[in-house]
Amino acid sequence: MLKNQTKLMLKWASDLDWRRALFLLAPLSLLIFLSFSFTSPFSSLLPLKSLILGSLSPPPSPTPAPSLRPPPSPPPIRPYDPEAKRLKRKKAELDRSRIAICLVGGARRFELTGPTIVKNVLKEYRNADLFLHSPLDKDAYKFSILKSSPRIAAVRIFVPETVLETEAQARVLTASGSPNGIQGLLQYFNLVEGCLTMITAHQSKNNFTYDWIVRTRVDSYWFAPLSPATFIPGSYLVPPGSSYGGLNDRLGVGDPRTSRAALSRLSLVPSLDAAGLRNLNSESAFKAQLTTQHIPFHQLRVPFCILSDRSYAFPPSRFGVPVASLESRGPLSGAKCRPCNAICVGPCAADVVGSLDPEWSWTEWRNNTLELCDAHGPWELGWERIFDRVAGAGPASIRRRIQGMDMSRCVADTEEFRKRTGTWDAPSSRDICRKAALKG
Repeated sequence: MLKNQTKLMLKWASDLDWRRALFLLAPLSLLIFLSFSFTSPFSSLLPLKSLILGSLSPPPSPTPAPSLRPPPSPPPIRPYDPEAKRLKRKKAELDRSRIAICLVGGARRFELTGPTIVKNVLKEYRNADLFLHSPLDKDAYKFSILKSSPRIAAVRIFVPETVLETEAQARVLTASGSPNGIQGLLQYFNLVEGCLTMITAHQSKNNFTYDWIVRTRVDSYWFAPLSPATFIPGSYLVPPGSSYGGLNDRLGVGDPRTSRAALSRLSLVPSLDAAGLRNLNSESAFKAQLTTQHIPFHQLRVPFCILSDRSYAFPPSRFGVPVASLESRGPLSGAKCRPCNAICVGPCAADVVGSLDPEWSWTEWRNNTLELCDAHGPWELGWERIFDRVAGAGPASIRRRIQGMDMSRCVADTEEFRKRTGTWDAPSSRDICRKAALKG
């Protein structure tokens, strides 16, 4: 009995080992079968193969992380701008034209304004010839800054004399608003027309005629280049604002015919007298010159202002004079300006300038383009720091060099200026520098 039971237990154990082996061999056989089934009809079982092999295979090597630098952006597509294209063609035409640029006035703050005139006016047009007409005074040595001008046709620095007043001038002109009375007007008119005389002489000597004449003042501070848009045949450019009952006469651009009428400030006074015009200031006399000579004019905002040492009440009354900070975005179109910490901006500037008579001393203020100074006194302490910040490193360096100039440096620079000038009608370099009473 015991022997039979032992046989049965051994048989059961043998069957159990066989079942275990079968249990282990079945999935192993399936795995081997699948490994050779890439092209078999059982290819639909590939996902199962991947799952099984994946669990048995070592983890794949890590893939390098993609670069975080974005791909380069394509260049922006600029919208078509017909006006910009037209001005580019106009600029190319002007670069081939003959242009006379006339600077008039006393040198006062030329160490501040001169570099901006050279950069934005004289160097802007490659065929432009410079004509300078100025009285000799203690600041005339600052004109040596012009030695870097591309082309210097003629310079006249003269000892000022009293301009004899005629009866016609006494009837037509008024001293109102002129700091030096009617004599001040006559001196200014003489400067402007004298520059026209210089241009005419240069044309006769060299047997040609200028296509354009630009006239501006040496105390003009330029924020940006003189635009080709200001050159319109048959019409004379005048900036808007600061018109004082006439037309802004701080800048003019025209062809020979329009410029001749605009610059003949003394010669046309008898015509104004014959027309019965009376009590004209500089601006109203300027407008009368153009209208009586049937010269059309256009107005365009221009990026410059007149750097002034004069004091003006603040806030200005209806017929007062606003004085802009050099940090104004403009264009200021010849408004008075100085380097200052502005005390009136935004709505304040809009209220002040909006209350001015638009036919008198108005200037553009909208879109926060104007910041106002309190100019009732002299320039504030530390104005140099303000100027240097606004003007930049180049003009700031020139300002410091001129203000620290000694006699020997002055003579050397002025002599270089003289040698580059076609016609020099001025005292010697040493006499100009001696007038400034420099050290050394």
